[in-house]
Amino acid sequence: MQDLPEDDDVQDQVSSPTQPEPESEPDHPQSTKLSEGDYIHVGAYPFMMDVLRKQGDQAVLFADKILKVTGSGKMKSRVLIATDFAIYIFDMETNSLKRRVALAAVDKICMSELIDHFFVVVVPTEYDLLLVSTRKNQIITAFVEATIKASDYELEIVSSNRFEYNAAADLVKELEFEEVEGGVKTRISRK
Repeated sequence: MQDLPEDDDVQDQVSSPTQPEPESEPDHPQSTKLSEGDYIHVGAYPFMMDVLRKQGDQAVLFADKILKVTGSGKMKSRVLIATDFAIYIFDMETNSLKRRVALAAVDKICMSELIDHFFVVVVPTEYDLLLVSTRKNQIITAFVEATIKASDYELEIVSSNRFEYNAAADLVKELEFEEVEGGVKTRISRK
């Protein structure tokens, strides 16, 4: 880790536990990589660096492409950046910040007991984030370590094959995970 330089109601998804890890982008020079967990070379994106500097973040702990599941159930390609103070969701198509959540606002992380790529960042003061990444465990580890370092508070990790999350301010959905031949079936339904 280095300091920063100046809808449908029901949706099913089957993920394979043997799905390969995404590769880092080879066309960015190594000097733009800000930490071991920086898989997109954040330093190569001035608009991201400007946002991080303006917010006062000191270190990038993790950065990679992920999928964000919207309240309506659509999957959107995004970039997740975890810093020493916050979680950022960027849209690379529009070069824009879509959401910033202070780590202090995160109550817990929910994930299944099975090998899949889904997890929920629970934010009680807002709506929750349902994210998909083959690097799920690495992201959660970065969140936990940053929370402990910043506040001596250990982020709660809940493992269950069924849980609810707030997909929007007034929309509760349920996630259910089931082991099936060839992977894990993930069911997202309105509550």
